[in-house]
Amino acid sequence: MACEGSAAAFDDEAEPTVTIGEYIEGIEAEELEADLVLGGDDGKECTYGGGYLKRQAVFSCLTCVPAGVGGVCTACSLACHDGHEVVELWTKRKFRCDCGNSKFGGHLCKLCLEKDPENSANSYNHNFKGSYCTCHRPYPDPEAKEQVEMIQCCICEDWFHEGHIGLNSIEEIPQDEEGEPLYEDFICQKCSPDCYFLKLYPDTIWASRKQNSVSQASTTDSTVMDGGPSHGNIEKKENGALANHLNCENTSGDDNCPKDNTAPEKASLDDSSDGKCKLGMDISTNATLVDSEKKLPFFMSKGWREVICRCETCTNFYGERGVAYLIDKEDSIEEYEKVAKQRREKKLEQQEGAEENFLNSLDHVQKIEILSGINDMKNEFQSFLESFDSTKPVTSEDIKAVFENLAKKKRQRLS
Repeated sequence: MACEGSAAAFDDEAEPTVTIGEYIEGIEAEELEADLVLGGDDGKECTYGGGYLKRQAVFSCLTCVPAGVGGVCTACSLACHDGHEVVELWTKRKFRCDCGNSKFGGHLCKLCLEKDPENSANSYNHNFKGSYCTCHRPYPDPEAKEQVEMIQCCICEDWFHEGHIGLNSIEEIPQDEEGEPLYEDFICQKCSPDCYFLKLYPDTIWASRKQNSVSQASTTDSTVMDGGPSHGNIEKKENGALANHLNCENTSGDDNCPKDNTAPEKASLDDSSDGKCKLGMDISTNATLVDSEKKLPFFMSKGWREVICRCETCTNFYGERGVAYLIDKEDSIEEYEKVAKQRREKKLEQQEGAEENFLNSLDHVQKIEILSGINDMKNEFQSFLESFDSTKPVTSEDIKAVFENLAKKKRQRLS
């Protein structure tokens, strides 16, 4: 019995193993995640020449700019700030690379020497200093026992811990049973007053905690830090979505819930080619009538931006509120990641084409030599694994011996 217990304990302590296929899949998943964050940017050219890009990955170098009032592009973070204290900020909208300008104290950009002293249209928040949320903590937090997931506001682009967004409980966040988000965009309680005009729209634009059990579409979204959210088909059964998505009962006797507003019928939101307002009202007048006493965060359903009216009056109103980017398709994280995937697919196709062209350029003897080398390596590694003592670590001498044997076999084959 003692032997059986020892064997069981040994099995419990055994390290998990992975196959080569699983390892490769893991690497490819990490590469895809990186491409989604970087927008498919290969990091070879400074983006300064492109002006204020609608969205790009941005980094803050605290070695060069301790005050956190400067940001650099992917390429500059690699070429100009390698070894520095660099903070990854994920993506920012309408940002132009600062690397090497007057904020960097004489540290010149290696990729683009001609730059203006400052980029006046850039905006900086406390993220550039390495702090996030209303608690102003870093991410990852070295003092935290466990790293808590954070979500990004699509307006101010700050990141927030789920417990610090102004809700009574994180259970009020629209999520499925596995904790995956059922919303496309999040608007924090500080920014929601500037977006209260959204309450004039029907419930279809609001994410609900009620998940459609028939179908659920899953996509990757970088608006959740250190997580891959899924977007579900949203189902709501009442109007006044804000009350619903905050888990409030929409009854006349509940004074703690946001009041339901007379929203236009869904049919009035159909696209029209004559430039008429989808809402059928003056948004600048009616937005002031919406209850804004209690500042609450908003959770927006998938595709909500496509519903927003784009008539001249509404568009001007968005501009006055400073949120005109909400009707720009290229501003959304979903579109940013879509472009990133397209660039990745194109890059992989080019790599496959280069490999095929290389093989086609070889003569018959060279092709046979490559195939023989691959076969020798396969057999050598298989022989090594079969004879190797799995209780001992693999050393550099072991690896060196494998390649020495391969070189020996090659000399024998060519002699």
